[in-house]
Amino acid sequence: MGWAHSPVAVVWPWLAQGQTWLGARGMVSSVGAVFEGIDFGALPPQVDALLQKGVLAHRQDRAAAEALFWQAHALDHTALPPYLCLYKVLAYQYKMAQARTMAEAGLAEAARQAGWSTDWRLWSHGAADHAGPERFALYTLKALAFIALRDRRVEDAQAMLEVLGRLDPQGSVGWPVVATMLESCMDHPA
Repeated sequence: MGWAHSPVAVVWPWLAQGQTWLGARGMVSSVGAVFEGIDFGALPPQVDALLQKGVLAHRQDRAAAEALFWQAHALDHTALPPYLCLYKVLAYQYKMAQARTMAEAGLAEAARQAGWSTDWRLWSHGAADHAGPERFALYTLKALAFIALRDRRVEDAQAMLEVLGRLDPQGSVGWPVVATMLESCMDHPA
């Protein structure tokens, strides 16, 4: 079964959108259904276990999932997947200010790991450089552009999307979807 068609893609479709550092592996959920667990990459086993539990809990109890993701983050602040899980679950709960804060923290950590500036406006690496923390940084910048759009910070969203367009012209991290949303907002202001 391909990654984009796995049960995880149905539960967390954002994970199936070209994330080369994520994969699937079989697990059984508490209700007996097959759960294609997320391969978050090399993580301490305790962090991975908490993230897996959080992904399973996400559909039924987002607050419980959030708590599990916070526990995973507390165990290892350098692990990038807990940032992703947190900013996603916070956004799903419409806690946009908290989602923004967590995405900004994840972006800073990914930039540090990639050897990039913490100021995304200064990024200049080519598309061939996008793997590991670099890809996470671009994906998270896309998330921040979406959050900016939700917060009606259109200029911020535009600036982020311009950087993404320059660094990821193929749109591999999915930024064209946010760009289309921005165009729609510009065509139909509230």
